[in-house]
Amino acid sequence: MALSREEMARKIDEHFGFEARDDVAGVLATLAPDVEHDIVGWPAGPSHGREGARPFYEALFADLSDGQVKSLRRLYGPNFMVDDALWSGCAPGRPFGIEGHGRPLSFRLLHVIEFSAAGQISRENVWVDLAAIQQQLSPSGTAQ
Repeated sequence: MALSREEMARKIDEHFGFEARDDVAGVLATLAPDVEHDIVGWPAGPSHGREGARPFYEALFADLSDGQVKSLRRLYGPNFMVDDALWSGCAPGRPFGIEGHGRPLSFRLLHVIEFSAAGQISRENVWVDLAAIQQQLSPSGTAQ
């Protein structure tokens, strides 16, 4: 049975809420046990299962703080959604290998999310605007 738009929106908003609180256990609980987790360009590549996704979230929460995700547009299909969003916060660590020095940061994200029949995230595929991150965090203020 297909999930409604409202059910999908509730689940992704719950997921983003746990991310905003740096709650690794909460984020992982929104994922299906056999989730495929793929952050395009992440050096370790795609991972499988909740524990496979854990290292990404631990690194993310060390590198970025005070993050808020604002959805700009959502598109829905049967048990999937596409979320075009803007992330805003600070970069105290080394997001995507670039020294943040605690500076403010904002960048676009594109999520393609698939849901299991139980309403959990069964696949999370994310594209990050790395050029925007590089421009904002490089010493010269331009992409390196």
